[in-house]
Amino acid sequence: MDVHADPRPLVGEPLPLDLVNTRWTGDDGPHDLLELPGGLAIWLSSAGLAAAAPGTLDALLATREALTELLQPSPSDPERARELLNATLRHGRIRRLLGEDGPEDVVETDTPGWLAAWTAADHYLRLLAENPARIRKCANPVCTLRFYDVSKAGARRWCSMATCGNRAKSRSHYARNHAAR
Repeated sequence: MDVHADPRPLVGEPLPLDLVNTRWTGDDGPHDLLELPGGLAIWLSSAGLAAAAPGTLDALLATREALTELLQPSPSDPERARELLNATLRHGRIRRLLGEDGPEDVVETDTPGWLAAWTAADHYLRLLAENPARIRKCANPVCTLRFYDVSKAGARRWCSMATCGNRAKSRSHYARNHAAR
């Protein structure tokens, strides 16, 4: 594997979902981008975030744990998951300023290591405020990926039609053809 290539099957989702999607299950088993050599740098670069600072990985892992739990249909301990996310959010704030070109929002974190995790947590709150029903899990039961449905009809079911959607349609076609025989 090219250490600079992003191996994930789904990229480009909103930041909190992109962070959760650093763990996925492929044909060859489970994967975790943040455990791969250079994986943290790959994710930060793909998310358009600054290079890692001390503590970045630990902050992201804690935030990913909270987001993963919060995104479950029935979280096992929603209070704990909310507290974990709120713990991340306590490490940062938005300072409002009037700049030369108008209002500015400046993100400040306790340390640079919390910036990526805090930004992901803050964006999760924005997704919840915007339209939480559009945060979805892929309809493939073995796929763990999450996406934000931006389709006009709000009917997206698959992380990717090229992979999970195509596999489901192939299974359905096979089942129909073999059931008829």
